[in-house]
Amino acid sequence: MNEKIIVVGGGIGGLTIALGIAKEKKSVIVLEQAPEFGEVGAGIQLAANATNVLQDLGVMDKIKEIGVFPNRLVLMDAFSGEELSALQLGEVYEKRYGAPYVVLHRSDLHKVLYDACAESEYIELVTNQQVKNVVDEGERVIVTSANGDVHEGTSIIGADGIWSEVRKQFVQDEAVCSEYVAYRGAIPTKEIGNDIGNLDDVYMWIGPNLHLVQYPVRKGELYNQVVVFKSESYRPEIEQTDQWGTPEEMDTVFTGTCDRVQHAISFIQRQRRWPMYDRNPIDTWTKGNIALLGDAAHPMLQYLAQGACQAFEDAAYLTQQMKEKATVQDAFEAYAEERIPRASFVQTSARVWGEIIHAEAPETILLRDTIMKSRDSLDFTYIDQFHGYKVEEK
Repeated sequence: MNEKIIVVGGGIGGLTIALGIAKEKKSVIVLEQAPEFGEVGAGIQLAANATNVLQDLGVMDKIKEIGVFPNRLVLMDAFSGEELSALQLGEVYEKRYGAPYVVLHRSDLHKVLYDACAESEYIELVTNQQVKNVVDEGERVIVTSANGDVHEGTSIIGADGIWSEVRKQFVQDEAVCSEYVAYRGAIPTKEIGNDIGNLDDVYMWIGPNLHLVQYPVRKGELYNQVVVFKSESYRPEIEQTDQWGTPEEMDTVFTGTCDRVQHAISFIQRQRRWPMYDRNPIDTWTKGNIALLGDAAHPMLQYLAQGACQAFEDAAYLTQQMKEKATVQDAFEAYAEERIPRASFVQTSARVWGEIIHAEAPETILLRDTIMKSRDSLDFTYIDQFHGYKVEEK
């Protein structure tokens, strides 16, 4: 039998767990459905619960060559232009959590992970593998792809994202549409001009049913922007069409926002929209020789910038259990026991924070803004529970 662990999905989560497995000198094969490994999207924010994992995997030096290490996270009122609150990053943040906060282009992060995997003698990377069937026979697992390729191994880790095929082994659930859409992209920083605030900061502009996120990537050469809003034209019967959350609706929703937001909107790429989905938490990620990881296990809304971070946490904890436990099944069970409550908490918290930042009621907005304005930039009360998680080496 082929003594390999099969990872389904060649995204950030799949490559990270592959590196963790290889670190323990175990063989792993990563199956990617696309013709080549790559990442779709623009920027990504990584808090210390992710960068601690990158440090442990030995790739932070590469990240430092391409990433941006911001000074502050800043919450802004999208209409008044007023600063509501900020969180200090930099040295004080790194000292507190043991690793820095970094923003970078998704494709740059993916390439660092891919290159590290490609250099490992324990990792095999295979493309054009659209998984159609997963079977656990007890002594072996079998994965069959649409092109007829068959892969045998000892266990399967499903890291194939929110539309996961492997997840169907556990539950036949549907993704939950938030009724929000995102437009995103990174443009040359010099093109957007000077009306973007401080390039050392990450900005989140908030308003009723909308927000805008801005930060530099690729050492400041590119400026990443994400525009998000709730579509009033959404209806379940048109969910699978492009008839809701249109660029024209975006312009209408952002009417009346401050000059800096209007300036940002004028540069946003309008060719592609991303409807925003998550799924409800489930109470099992493992069954026999199969386990879920990352968005396949716990897809979440982006409001806490924790989606990828949770995948890194998953990978770190599962790697640790595979090192300590006698069998893969024991490792999977210990992994699920720890990670399901943690990731489910972050999933549901992302929904709650979405309601907070997108609040409509005047009294709710007043309460939120009063609390935010009263906190100090060195107050990590709200952040510790998310950024402070770390898998300790044993």
